[in-house]
Amino acid sequence: MRGSGSRLSAGLIFLLLLMLLVLLFTLDLLLGSTQLEVRDVLLSLFGNGTEHGEIIVMQFRLPKAVTAILAGAGMAVSGLLMQTLFRNPLAGPDVLGVSSGAGLGVALTLLTLSPLLSISPGSVLYGWSMILAAWAGAGAVMVVIMTVAARMRDIMSVLIVGLLLASAISSIVSLLQYFSNETMLKTYVIWTMGNLGNLSYMQIRILTLAVTAGSAMALIMVKPLNALLMGETFSMSVGVNMQRTRILLLATASIMAGSVTAFCGPIAFLGVAVPHITRLVFSSNDHRILMPGAAICGALILLVSDILSTLPGNGLMVPVNTVTSLIGIPVVLWIIAGKKGIGRRF
Repeated sequence: MRGSGSRLSAGLIFLLLLMLLVLLFTLDLLLGSTQLEVRDVLLSLFGNGTEHGEIIVMQFRLPKAVTAILAGAGMAVSGLLMQTLFRNPLAGPDVLGVSSGAGLGVALTLLTLSPLLSISPGSVLYGWSMILAAWAGAGAVMVVIMTVAARMRDIMSVLIVGLLLASAISSIVSLLQYFSNETMLKTYVIWTMGNLGNLSYMQIRILTLAVTAGSAMALIMVKPLNALLMGETFSMSVGVNMQRTRILLLATASIMAGSVTAFCGPIAFLGVAVPHITRLVFSSNDHRILMPGAAICGALILLVSDILSTLPGNGLMVPVNTVTSLIGIPVVLWIIAGKKGIGRRF
């Protein structure tokens, strides 16, 4: 494991990243498809702005910015856990099929149940049915994976099962799409593009609880994670219970990735790219630094993606998944190329 560098340098980087986080959060509130004066935005945060400004800021921009921070942090930490557990630089939340399971739950709801039960789009029941279906799909996949992990000692076998499960789910979703009507199919395709702006404050509180609980569980596992960098044999030699550690890490990653996917839709490449960006920023493999670092970097990148996805002044919105893909794909290509040894750190 590489050295973590001086505490002062890591602390300085954290300070700079937090300052950048505040700046981007502010910009996300100030910028949008509808132009508002800076004064109106700031006054709206304290309930003293114009009626038009308060509606835009408090009901749309503020929830979207907070969601970006939560979703970015959750997906990044989840990806870091997966890469360490599988010792694979290309591992991410999608590798276990958790996101695919959430997608299957949503597909079943949108393409079959909603038309049968005549649930109207835009209703409270419609929104919560999608979220609960995504949670159920992600949870079902998590149960299967944890059952496999409890019976198999080889972690690569668990990885293969996850990939096969994701492939099977993709086939089922394709079949559902083939037999669905045009309206429901369009709705599902839009969901797959990711959206940070549809959450109510109650939903944000639930997402906050899920990401906070997952992050706390991840921080508790810092020592076993650092040991895993040296291999499973070394980890067991220093007293790490591999079976329990594996199940806890899988559960933690699934809770965060599944919750983010349930509320925001699939967020592409964030879980794969951000852990590598964090390692480069801090020049460290120490999870005491990487864990909070990945959370902040994930939040920063998704805030940037959210800002870029909204083109000021003309009312156009670009799917956030498109922007995260454009950011993540070069990083993945960099990993594959092995530049600066990124692909050989595991």
